[in-house]
Amino acid sequence: MSQNIEFKNGKVIVPDQPTIPFIEGDGIGKDITEPSQRVINAAVKAAYGDSKKLIWKEVLAGKKAFDLTGEYMPDETLKAFQEYLVGIKGPLETPVGEGIRSLNVALRQTLDLYVCLRPIRWFKGVPSPVRYPELVDMHIFRENTEDIYAGIEFMTGSAEAIKFCDFLINEMEVDVIRFPESSSFGVKPVSKEGSERLIRAAIKYAIERELPSVTIVHKGNIMKFTEGAFKNWGYDLAEAEFAHQTFTMRKFQQIARENGLKEAKTAFSKAKAMGKVIVKDVITDAFLQESLLHPYEHSVIATLNLNGDYISDQLAAMVGGIGISPGANINYISGYAIFEATHGTAPNIAGTGKANPGSLILSGAMMLEYLGWYEAAEHVYDAMDHTFSKRKVTSDLFNMMEGATLLTTSEFADEIIRNIH
Repeated sequence: MSQNIEFKNGKVIVPDQPTIPFIEGDGIGKDITEPSQRVINAAVKAAYGDSKKLIWKEVLAGKKAFDLTGEYMPDETLKAFQEYLVGIKGPLETPVGEGIRSLNVALRQTLDLYVCLRPIRWFKGVPSPVRYPELVDMHIFRENTEDIYAGIEFMTGSAEAIKFCDFLINEMEVDVIRFPESSSFGVKPVSKEGSERLIRAAIKYAIERELPSVTIVHKGNIMKFTEGAFKNWGYDLAEAEFAHQTFTMRKFQQIARENGLKEAKTAFSKAKAMGKVIVKDVITDAFLQESLLHPYEHSVIATLNLNGDYISDQLAAMVGGIGISPGANINYISGYAIFEATHGTAPNIAGTGKANPGSLILSGAMMLEYLGWYEAAEHVYDAMDHTFSKRKVTSDLFNMMEGATLLTTSEFADEIIRNIH
C-alpha cells in the first residue's frame, strides 16, 4: 500500500512504497518512460526484494495534457507534485519565440525548485570528443529561479518596451542603448537570498559527499552588481556559515597580501590536508576552457541560470552527450524535487525505437539517491557501466562506436536489466 513521502527537519522521510507522480512528456517521452521505469523497478527489486517498491502515478502536462484537458499544465498536476513531494518527468516541448511559456520553467517557478542539479560523469566505453573523459566528474548546481530565466522581457515596439526604454533614458540617465527605437529588453534579477540558498546547497552537497571543491562560476568582471555580487555573496556565506569546513581562495588572497605567498600556500595545504572544501571562483568563459583542459580541478559547480545552461551542455558533450545526462530540480528547504530527462522531445524520431532512455534512467537513479535508496541507485550505475562497456547502445551512440551492437529503446532497457547484479 503506497504512502506519501514527507519532509521533516530538513530530511526526506520515505515509506517502503512511495507514490511517484510522473509526466510522460512530449515526442520521445512516450518511448522512454516505460523502459526507464522498468529499469528503476528492477534495480529496486534487486536491492530490496519485495520490501520496497515505487508506485507510479501518471500526471499530465504538455501536448498530451492539452489534447485531453485543453490545458498544457492542469492544476491537478501541480497539486500532485505538491502532495507527493518527489516526482519525475520526460521532456516537454517549449515553442521558440512564441506560444506558451516553457512548462519546465513554470514547474520550477511554481514549486520554487531553486536548484537544477546536473551530475556529469563518464561511463566506460562511451565515445567522447575529449582525450580523458574519465577525469570528468562534476556536479553542477545551477540557480533555477532568477537571472534572465525569470522571464521579465519586453518586445521591441510594445508599450511596455517603450515605457521601459523611456524610464532608462530619461529617469535613470542610461546613455548606452545603441538603438533604443528597435531594442527589446530583458531584466536580470539576482538576489542575495537566491544566491545564498543555491551556494549553501552546493557547499553542503560537497561536504556530505566529501568532494574536494566548490567553484563559483560567474561573469562578474562585466556584470559587477549581479554576477559579481553572486560571487561575493558566495564567499561571504562560505566564510560565515562554513568557516570550519571550507577554505576560500579569497582567504588565500588575503593571507598572501598580509603575510606573503608562502604563508598563504601553507594555509592552503593545511586546509586540504584537513579535508576542508576549497571554495574558489572562475569567470564563465575561462571556466568553459578550464573544464576542457583541467576537468579534474573542479568538482561541485555553483552558478547562475544562463551560465548553468551553457556549462551543463558542454560538460554533457564531454562524456557522451545530453542523451545520457541526468538532471533534477530541487528545493532543499521544502523537500520538493522533480527529476527529469535533460534532452528535448526529438519528435523526428518519436515512435521509431531510436530514442536513448539513458538520461531518464539516470535521473531515476538520482531520484533513488534522493530517497535514500542508494543500493538501488548503485545497481543502475553499475548496470549502465556494464552495458556501455559491452558496446550495446541506441542509435545516437551506435555510429560513434566501433564494433557496437545497435539496440532499440526497449532492448537497451532490457540489456541494462540483464546487467543488474
